[in-house]
Amino acid sequence: MKSRFFSLAAGILTVAGFAPFNLYPLSILGLTLLFWQWHAATSARAAFLSSFVFGLGFFGTGVSWIYISLHQYGGMATSLAGLATLLFCALLALFPASAGALFVHLRQRKGALLWLAPALWMLQEWGRGWIFTGFPWLAIGYAHVPHSPLAAYAPVIGVYGLSYLSALLASLIVWSFIQRRSRTSLLGGLGGIALILMVGYGLHRQTWTTPTGHNSSVALVQGNIAQEMKWQPEKTAATLALYARLVASHPAQLIVLPETALPVFQDELPEAYRAGLVQIGRQNGGDILAGLPTGSLRSAYYNSVLSFGTAPTQAYHKFHLVPFGEYIPLKSVWGWVIEILHIPLSDFARGSTIQRPLQVGGQSVAMNICYEDVFGEEIIRQLPAASVLVNASNIAWFGDSLALWQHAQISQMRALETGRMMLRATNTGLTALIDAKGEMLAHLPPFTTGVLQGTVIGYTGSTPYVRWGNWPVLVMGWLSLALAILGHGARWINLKRRR
Repeated sequence: MKSRFFSLAAGILTVAGFAPFNLYPLSILGLTLLFWQWHAATSARAAFLSSFVFGLGFFGTGVSWIYISLHQYGGMATSLAGLATLLFCALLALFPASAGALFVHLRQRKGALLWLAPALWMLQEWGRGWIFTGFPWLAIGYAHVPHSPLAAYAPVIGVYGLSYLSALLASLIVWSFIQRRSRTSLLGGLGGIALILMVGYGLHRQTWTTPTGHNSSVALVQGNIAQEMKWQPEKTAATLALYARLVASHPAQLIVLPETALPVFQDELPEAYRAGLVQIGRQNGGDILAGLPTGSLRSAYYNSVLSFGTAPTQAYHKFHLVPFGEYIPLKSVWGWVIEILHIPLSDFARGSTIQRPLQVGGQSVAMNICYEDVFGEEIIRQLPAASVLVNASNIAWFGDSLALWQHAQISQMRALETGRMMLRATNTGLTALIDAKGEMLAHLPPFTTGVLQGTVIGYTGSTPYVRWGNWPVLVMGWLSLALAILGHGARWINLKRRR
């Protein structure tokens, strides 16, 4: 029982490494405590249970905001929303639990912890990021943005590479403690920690991309429309008027409105309103990017961002949709969920996987909508052609929770990985201007109505991550696992021969 409580506490502690707390050493400490249990486990079953409880603490604390979307805005009963949230966290906890069980199963010698545990941790995070369309939220690497010594590795190996290095540091700490009586092993472990940190500090001086010389004034609009009011027909006119007033009173070459800021379909947008947006964009010598649904309820409809201004109208259609929030997978099986979740427009069609950057406001914009910026390898599909990243979000679904700050930290990681500025325009927060080093230059207070103005610097060039994506770290991880499996198999064959 004490060990289970220890695991639960370690999982909860690890969440403090992420935004808004930003105590990144605690993310490494949490993994250190978990890996110590992996080392001490006498069976794969014991490691599975301790890691599962760690995962319950980690996800139960870190993504508890799922309950808000299901109950407060999705209309689920309290008990059903609580059960659904618990089951979701339990599903996520299976990933670290499986890694722990596999580690103990493959463990052959004391040194295996050094290279096998980090690989397994990184691979289970990556697997969580693509199975069932993926939920890579709270990958440990995010905790290191932007001030950790490991942050400078992001343009080279991406968020999963930072997760690997975090786990490697945890492994080295455990190894050093286990081998503390061996001076050589202790010095080797401490030396490995020092080397990782020193290289990280050195990489901070490296620049991978260069300014294009084309800077644009920017205005990021935060409407702060309550989620429960957003789609009510009687509120539509007031919402449109609010955004028109904010846009007109804050001129900029590039004005960005949040996801589905305009709560009407494109064809239902009043012509006078459309013409007004185009006129304002042209007066500013640029463009307005506004989120709104396109298509038709009678056929296919999309979660889109359209441009209004000097350039011909351009569109971006969201392609990585949220299951049960934006579309219903396997409708014949899960169609009943629509009857429980009172979520408007919950069956969007997917946009094209490959879409060109938008040429607006003097920049080449790699557009992404809300949850899409969680997937780094998808963001780089528009690079190196794009000069800036733009994210339009509406995460009012999650209330005043950790989700706002965690999502902003994810955007900071995307800026670091790509060497581009990231502009975030959100409905209720966190609207922010992020530089190419992942530093948040300015942001609006959450749950306020306002406009964040500044200057966006376009960048050109490619970071190693833009060129290679996650492949280098994945190859390293799979090779590590393959070596462990082959070594385990060779040992089993030798034992059979001896018999």
